[in-house]
Amino acid sequence: MIDAPYGSSSHNNLFDICSDRMDSLPDAIFQYVLSHMSNARDVAVCNCVSKRWKYSTPYIKSLYFPRNSFDNHSGGLSPDIIIWRIISSIVHLEELVVYSPFSGAGLASWLSSVGPSLRRLELRMDNLVDLQACQDSHSKLECLKSAANLESLKLWGVLMTHSPRWDVFQKLRNLEIVGAKLDDPALNTALRACPNLSNLLLLGCEGLTSVSIELKHLEQCKLDFYGLGNCSLMINSPNIQLLEVQGCSWIRACGTSSLRSLSISNNAGRVYMVDFDQLVSLESLSIRGVQWCWDAISKMLELGSEVKHLYMKVEFTGDFDALEPFPEIDFVEFFNNHPKLQKFDIHGAMFAALCQKNSLKNVDPDFVISCLEEVSVSVRSPLNAEQKMNTLESLIKYGKNLKTMVIKILRMKSSHSSADDFFDEICKFRYWNRKIVRIE
Repeated sequence: MIDAPYGSSSHNNLFDICSDRMDSLPDAIFQYVLSHMSNARDVAVCNCVSKRWKYSTPYIKSLYFPRNSFDNHSGGLSPDIIIWRIISSIVHLEELVVYSPFSGAGLASWLSSVGPSLRRLELRMDNLVDLQACQDSHSKLECLKSAANLESLKLWGVLMTHSPRWDVFQKLRNLEIVGAKLDDPALNTALRACPNLSNLLLLGCEGLTSVSIELKHLEQCKLDFYGLGNCSLMINSPNIQLLEVQGCSWIRACGTSSLRSLSISNNAGRVYMVDFDQLVSLESLSIRGVQWCWDAISKMLELGSEVKHLYMKVEFTGDFDALEPFPEIDFVEFFNNHPKLQKFDIHGAMFAALCQKNSLKNVDPDFVISCLEEVSVSVRSPLNAEQKMNTLESLIKYGKNLKTMVIKILRMKSSHSSADDFFDEICKFRYWNRKIVRIE
């Protein structure tokens, strides 16, 4: 009966039964049930069932318009007016999500009706290439100031090349902007209007060259800047606990004593400089990218001496355009300088740097890697195969609490048999340590 096609007698009978059971409920319970609807189409359908259903839908708290809400719309009213009619009928709307297309004038009319009650607002702006709309008197960004009591604001496809004329959003705790063209002064103005943010996400944002963030309540910050990878970042947030940055060449952070998780990557450019206060609470550190200056890598390894999880995937070093390999890193000294390390993801150049001939030449008999439990090693070249095997064996030998080692073979290429011989050695190593080692 549940699978009966829409419009069939079985489907209509089922609908009648459900409707009768709902109508038998007391008003308070009936309204409570309907208040948990959010899809705009469901709300529209309920308005057509009966007067009792129609008079109960104004008590819903959340309203969601999917992307395809008006794909087959052929009526005389515009989508903006239809959305306004539904919104204006609701007594106290707290959450509004609109993915379907809308105009700045439409947004202005909605927020003038329900703006004071809104706590969460999510909009697919779709104005990345619409410069005229950005400068319009009913700019979508300008309209947002009518929702002064927002606690969460999420925007998709934003063009912010002029500073928005916002009042201060005192209650806003979460700001997320995904897919945006931004200007430095415009972003700085927007952030100043949100002084009490605890969560900030800027994902897939382009056009920025210098970003400054000073938010004293900020706890989580994820920044992904698209472009040449030459952006600079200055952040001063004494309560920050999680920081993820992609696309910056210069990073300076103050007040990082509470920082627990840090990720820095640059897939397009070079990381020249990193400057942090003491990272006394740092537990997880990830550094990734094509090229980092060695001073920046050394600084991060020094600051991250107390980390429990270290992820390193930097392909080259070098202060200029020339791509250079990592210098030799002493195996024993490295693990002595990171005594709390429990999980170690090591890729490419870093693994090669630990596998130098002199790295394991003079090992103290009492040396032990006491906390290490998980190791993931990526191998891309058969060069220095003997040293690499010695390093793998040393991780097993001195890692007394090691539980898992994953060896990832990534696109290993060679014109002679050295790659095959090296792979055979890895397979033998895996066989003799099969309780710990596996190959991917």
